[in-house]
Amino acid sequence: MDTKKQVIKKLQRSVAEAIKQFSMIAEGDKIMVCLSGGKDSYAMLDMLMYFQKVAPISFEIVAVNLDQKQPGFPEEVLPTYLSNLKVPYKIIEKNTYKVVMDKTPEGKTTCSLCSRLRRGTLYEAAKDLGCNKLALGHHRNDIIETFFLNFFFAGKMETMPPKFKNDAGDLVVLRPLAFCKESDIETYAAYQEFPIIPCNLCGSQENLQRKKVKQMIADWEQEFPNRNSIMMNALQNVFPSHLLDHNLYDFDNLETKVTENVL
Repeated sequence: MDTKKQVIKKLQRSVAEAIKQFSMIAEGDKIMVCLSGGKDSYAMLDMLMYFQKVAPISFEIVAVNLDQKQPGFPEEVLPTYLSNLKVPYKIIEKNTYKVVMDKTPEGKTTCSLCSRLRRGTLYEAAKDLGCNKLALGHHRNDIIETFFLNFFFAGKMETMPPKFKNDAGDLVVLRPLAFCKESDIETYAAYQEFPIIPCNLCGSQENLQRKKVKQMIADWEQEFPNRNSIMMNALQNVFPSHLLDHNLYDFDNLETKVTENVL
């Protein structure tokens, strides 16, 4: 099997495992696939289109891009790509770029505010389109990096769950690439020659905490191969009685408040 077929199979197996393990897709679902123009969201769309063809159940997908009116954003790229792909799609135009630039103090990163504005807009779009689920393109590396960002800088043990409900409780959010390696996605994107659209906000900012954590994890992986797989397994193998959270474990009566060894 050539390298291209190998990486396709690896991604398909990883997505299939995430879909199965976290019961992501059910009969009759209508899933809004958030397409940013980056390698991850392109790969996610390809994977969901593949499973739409081979799955024993029927579900709909609609690709959605939020045009945030960033300077130089190539507006024609995604409509052309999606039209050629013959997938239902919608482009939402909203000038969140101006809001982010106006509200973010000089020298501060734009990622947090940009993410909140984008997420709220996409949630509304999903409801307007009649979607009951929304898919985001975060992969295994994103999940591990987020855990360490929260651990080191926010003082909490939390990461990106593969499946959760929004705050309003009326929309299920999925991360079908949760078990996919970023390196495999990069290889796949190169083979597919996706028309990548760079981000002129967060993508251009240097010295972000995430970049430092990303480099730290990459160094670990180089020194101790397979470290990322071990860390991903750890996030699915939690023992509340061996932590310090009173909300998870009753230290007075030495009784667990949640089921041990369950994600």
